[in-house]
Amino acid sequence: MSAQSMKSRPRRSCLYMPGANERALEKAKSIAADTLLLDLEDAVAPDAKVEARDRVCEAVKAGGYGKREIIIRMNGLDTQWGAEDLEAAVAAGPNGILAPKVSSAAEVHALDEALTKAGASADFSLWIMIETPLSILNLHEISACASTTRLTTFVMGTNDLAKDMRAMMTPDRIAFQTQLTMAVTAARAYGITAIDGVFNDIKNSEGFEAECQQGRVMGFDGKTLIHPAQVETCNTVFSPSEADVAQAQDVIAAFADPENAGKGVLKVNGKMTEILHLEEAKRLIEMEKAIQSLIEG
Repeated sequence: MSAQSMKSRPRRSCLYMPGANERALEKAKSIAADTLLLDLEDAVAPDAKVEARDRVCEAVKAGGYGKREIIIRMNGLDTQWGAEDLEAAVAAGPNGILAPKVSSAAEVHALDEALTKAGASADFSLWIMIETPLSILNLHEISACASTTRLTTFVMGTNDLAKDMRAMMTPDRIAFQTQLTMAVTAARAYGITAIDGVFNDIKNSEGFEAECQQGRVMGFDGKTLIHPAQVETCNTVFSPSEADVAQAQDVIAAFADPENAGKGVLKVNGKMTEILHLEEAKRLIEMEKAIQSLIEG
């Protein structure tokens, strides 16, 4: 997959599925999530790690997930399961792996080198969890790795951040707004996808939608989810609206009009519009086309 197609791939909804649960792995084939995160880490008890690894890798090899992006969340390389998780994941052939608790550039390079040694292709994706205070302090050096490694995606681990910071998870997430926006900023500086953390209160649909909206305002590309019931709302919030699409089409048409040739600033539907808005309009239309491709199967 080309770098451009990677960037335009929708990752609105990234649903964690427990690797130890065979029924969940099968059910995932019918859930309209853009990305499935098949979890070998937090969702799996220590005595079930090896069995879960085998089950997940067998499921990935068997396929049947359609156009859904498949990412295996491994255990850390510093655990007794991590190295074998990585090797088995590469052999199974998902789109990539998600590594937990990455806090330094050295760890990113170690993961990338391990992927190369395991035979991963150049377009195999490395996703990493940003979930420690040290990872926040090292965001610049971590994100810079995207230019020389397979690193493509940040996933915010807000629950782990809350624990390590001894902070409270309030509805406005005031304790985490700095960390969240720092991560988005670092991601944008180096062309990395940024995925927001999970919302824990499954039954609180209004709170979930509000947090999705907050994440989109911050600039996140999508959100990690812990229950299939959250997928539809997440997909809606992180999709371009009809009004957004219409405005983007008008912006592209205005700059393509020969009468506007050479102009750097135009008025489109009463709004001052610059070349930078044209670039964003093209990105939005490309994303909308990619979303429609997923919907059409």
